[in-house]
Amino acid sequence: MLSRFQSWRTKKAWQIPRENDLPLRSELFSLDQLIHHAKKLAESHKVFIKPGSNRLLACLDENEKSLRAFNRETLAVDETRRITHAAEWLLDNFYLIEEQIQLARRHLPKSYSRELPRLLDGSSARLPRVYDIVLELISHVDAQVDVESLSAFIKSYQTVHPLKLGELWAIPIMLRLGLIENLQRVAERLKIARQHRDEADLWMTRLQDVAETNPSHLVVVMAELAQSDPSLSSSFVAEFCQRLSRQRQEMHWVRNWLEQRLSEQGEVTERLIHQESETQAADQVSISHSINSLRMLGGMEWGEFVETMSVVDETLRKDPTGVYARMDFATRDAYRHAIERVARQGNLPEWDAAEIALDLAETSAAKEGLAARSAHVGYYLIDKGRPLLDAAGRVR
Repeated sequence: MLSRFQSWRTKKAWQIPRENDLPLRSELFSLDQLIHHAKKLAESHKVFIKPGSNRLLACLDENEKSLRAFNRETLAVDETRRITHAAEWLLDNFYLIEEQIQLARRHLPKSYSRELPRLLDGSSARLPRVYDIVLELISHVDAQVDVESLSAFIKSYQTVHPLKLGELWAIPIMLRLGLIENLQRVAERLKIARQHRDEADLWMTRLQDVAETNPSHLVVVMAELAQSDPSLSSSFVAEFCQRLSRQRQEMHWVRNWLEQRLSEQGEVTERLIHQESETQAADQVSISHSINSLRMLGGMEWGEFVETMSVVDETLRKDPTGVYARMDFATRDAYRHAIERVARQGNLPEWDAAEIALDLAETSAAKEGLAARSAHVGYYLIDKGRPLLDAAGRVR
C-alpha cells in the first residue's frame, strides 16, 4: 500500500493543470492590447527560485504519445469516412511536429528548467514563469506567434519585472512546448469529435438498414438509440442530421425525436450544426497557426533576440570605454555569463550585478581616464578587478 501511495503521489506531482484540455485560445488581442496585458500579467506573477522537478519534460512525453496515437488513428480511418481539414493539417505536417518535439527534448535537459524562477500560484503554479508567459501570448494570438508580437510582449513584461538571461534563452524552448501543447489539446478535441461522428454514423446506418429491410422494427432501433443516451454534441448532431437529410420521408420522425431531445437540453439543431462548423474552422486555424509558428522558431536569430531583450546587455552597453558594444557576440555572451555567476553566488538580481560592474567602471573612468583598463566593465567580470565586483556584490 505504501508503494502504491508513493507511486500515486509521484504521478500527481508530475501532472500539469490542463484546464480541461481546452485549446490555448482566448480573446484575440491587438499589439497594443498585448502590451497592456503583458504588464498586467507581470504584476500578477509571484515567483520563487528553488530547484524543482522538471514536469515540462513529463508533459512533453505525454503530448508526444497523444499526438502519435492521433496520427495512427487518423491514418486508420476508413476511406469512405471524411476527416476534417484540421485533422488533415496535422496529418500532413506530422513530420514537422515530431522534429520539433525532438528539438524541444534536446534543448531542455532535466537540470535546465530547475534553475528558472517558478510561479507560486495560479494555473501554472510550480511551473517556470517564462512558460506561463509564452502560454499567455499563444492564447491571445491564437498561436500565430511572430517576431513583432513576441518582442513587444516580452519587452512590456520586463517594464514591470525583468527576466533573467536564462529565461530569455528559454523562450524558444518554451514556445515549442507551448505550441506542441496546443496541438495536443486541439488533437484531443478532434479525436472526441470524430468518435461522436462515428457514433452518429453507426446509428444512422442501423436505422437506414432497418428502414429498408424491415420498417416495422424501426421503432425498436429507435428505442435502443434513446436508451443508449448518446452524447448529443455538436459533432454528433451535425453528422446525424447530414445523414438524415439524405434519407426517405418516412425517417422524418427520427429528426422529430432528435429535436425533442435537444429541446429538453435547451438546444436547437440549427445552432449546434452552426457551432460545429465554427469549431472545425477555429480548430483548423489554430493548428495551421501553431505549425507555421513552429516553422518560424527555426528561422529566428535567437542570439540577437536575447541581446535585444536583455536588461543586462542594455546595462553593459553603457560601458564607459564603449568596448563592450564593439565586441563579437561570443565575447559579449561570456561577459553575460560572468554576470550570471556573480548574481547567483551573491544572491542578487542579474541586472543589479551588471549595474555594480558598470558603476565600478564609471568610477575608475572618472579617476583614471578612459584609457585605463579598469574603465572597461570586463575588467571586473573576467580580469583582475573581479575581487572588487565580488566584494561590492557580497559574493560568497
